[in-house]
Amino acid sequence: MRLLVTGRDGQVAASLLEAGQARAGVEVVAIGRPQLDLAKPETVVDAITAAKPDIVVSAAAYTAVDQAEDEPDLAFAVNATGAGKVAEAAARLGVPVIHLSTDYVFDGTRADAYVETDPTAPLGVYGASKLAGEQAVAAANPRHLILRTAWVYSPFGKNFVKTMLRLAADRDEISVVADQWGNPTSALDIADAILHAATMLHRNDAAAFGTYHLAGTGETNWSGFARHIMDTSVKFGGPWARVRDITTMDYPTKARRPANSRLSSAKFADVFAWTAPDWRESTGEVVRLVVGETKQALTV
Repeated sequence: MRLLVTGRDGQVAASLLEAGQARAGVEVVAIGRPQLDLAKPETVVDAITAAKPDIVVSAAAYTAVDQAEDEPDLAFAVNATGAGKVAEAAARLGVPVIHLSTDYVFDGTRADAYVETDPTAPLGVYGASKLAGEQAVAAANPRHLILRTAWVYSPFGKNFVKTMLRLAADRDEISVVADQWGNPTSALDIADAILHAATMLHRNDAAAFGTYHLAGTGETNWSGFARHIMDTSVKFGGPWARVRDITTMDYPTKARRPANSRLSSAKFADVFAWTAPDWRESTGEVVRLVVGETKQALTV
């Protein structure tokens, strides 16, 4: 089974490349700019066709949430038009597309975890562009698996875990928002889930196609997430800092964030028989890897 993932430098792409090396009978190939540039739709079809994939994983995206407020045309070009072109290219080849979306398609006003049938209502340009991308993917390729995830982190790229560890190395105290709730989700787990689901899709199981939520098990707020990162870091000899709770109003951003990003992944678990580990366990593994890499870099 040959998987082509768009977005060579992204967290999920990097995690898929690593996970694919340990899977017998699976080949993961990543492709990105300039060969495939979602802002240049004319590059998409040729790049995907040349790769001859069995399944396309659409992971490339415009993810600068605040900057998107100033660059709506670019955000929509990449996250909507570009994503649709990826799905269209997969459809031309007669193969499924797995497309990654976000909790930001919701406005955060629900009292508990969102399910797939809840009404969408993005608060900003980024969420709106990702929702438009979902619609474009579904329209372009009936054999689609849309996975909404949230609060993604990993040993790769830029993310909350790595930011907290970097700040803790320089500060005694870090102020973190305590009134936004969600499910921290490891890109390593997302990669495992994608490879698991891809096996079913490769068998052409039509019942599996559709929109799903895929997030870490359990919930917390950003400050709780940060405290767990600190406590775990200390266990591995990494940096530690006090975490001070603040409100969203104390930390204004250009784009509004949903207060409730909690996603129910029960549907994915039922259909694919796969459940993410508890977020604390997955966070601990990523912290261990990041702290280890940092220590190794300091000794070189």
